Amino acid sequence: MKHFLIYTNKYKDIELKVTEHIRDYLVSHGQQVTVVQKETDWKAEASKQQVCEMPADADCMIVLGGDGTVLQAVRDMRNGSVPLIGVNLGTLGYMTEIEPANLEEALQRLITGDYSRERRMMLSGQVLHGDQEWALNDIVISRSGSLQIINFRIYVNGLFLHEYNADGVIVTTPTGSTGYNLSAGGPLVEPGAELIMLTPICPHTLNQRSIILSPADVIEIEILEGRAGRSQSVEVNFDGNRRIPLQAGDRIRIVKWSQSTEFIRLNQVSFLETLHKKMQE
Repeated sequence: MKHFLIYTNKYKDIELKVTEHIRDYLVSHGQQVTVVQKETDWKAEASKQQVCEMPADADCMIVLGGDGTVLQAVRDMRNGSVPLIGVNLGTLGYMTEIEPANLEEALQRLITGDYSRERRMMLSGQVLHGDQEWALNDIVISRSGSLQIINFRIYVNGLFLHEYNADGVIVTTPTGSTGYNLSAGGPLVEPGAELIMLTPICPHTLNQRSIILSPADVIEIEILEGRAGRSQSVEVNFDGNRRIPLQAGDRIRIVKWSQSTEFIRLNQVSFLETLHKKMQE
C-alpha cells in the first residue's frame, strides 16, 4: 500500500492524538496520507446526506472510532471502493479490528501487505415512488412519535408473510447482527455470511421469532393505518444515518444490494473467538 486515508472521529480521538500518531508513523515509512476529520457528531447528521471526496488512488481507509464511525465512513465514502479497517476507540467495537495497544504492529502489516480481505453484503431499501438508500448494518422501521404500536405487513417475493403489531422491525445483514438486532433478541451471525434477517421489535405477541431469509429474497413492508383509522408516526432508518418519514399506505422494498463493503483482516481469530472475548467485557 502507498496511499492511506485516515477517517477520524474527533469525539473519540480527543485532541487527535491517535490520528497524528498514525499519520506520523505512516509518513515516516514513506506512505502518502490523507486525513478526513468529522467536525460534528455522526448521530447529529442522521437526516443529512454528506459524501466525502474519495482520493482516486487511496489504497486503504483507516477508521478511528467505534462501530458507528465505521458506518458513517462507509456512507460518506459510498462512491469509492477502498477497503477499510477500524481502530477501536469505542466500546465493543465489533467492526473495528485494531486495538490502540497494537497500533504500530498493525500499521506495519498494512504497509507490507500482510493481511486478507473480506467482503460484506449490504442492503438496498427504497420507499416506493421514492429514492433508493442502502445500509451495511440494518434498515429499521420504527415509531417516530408518541409511544404507539405500529401496524404493518411483511411480504416476501410478493407473498404475504405476516402482519405485526409491534414497535417496529429490523431488517439486518450478518454484519448488523451484533447491533440493534442483538439487543432486540435476534440471532448472531458470522459476518461473512450472506443472508437477510427480520427481527420484530417488541411485538405484541407471546412469541417473538426472527426470520432468516435468502439474500435473493425481495422483502416489502407495508405500513397500515393505526387503530380506529388513526394516522401513524413512522420512519425508516438506514444504518442510523439516514431517516425517511413514512405514513399509512407506504411500502418499502428491501433487497440485497449489488455493491458490498470490503474489510481488511489482520487477525486469523474466528468470529466465535471474537464474540467470546466481547461477551466477557
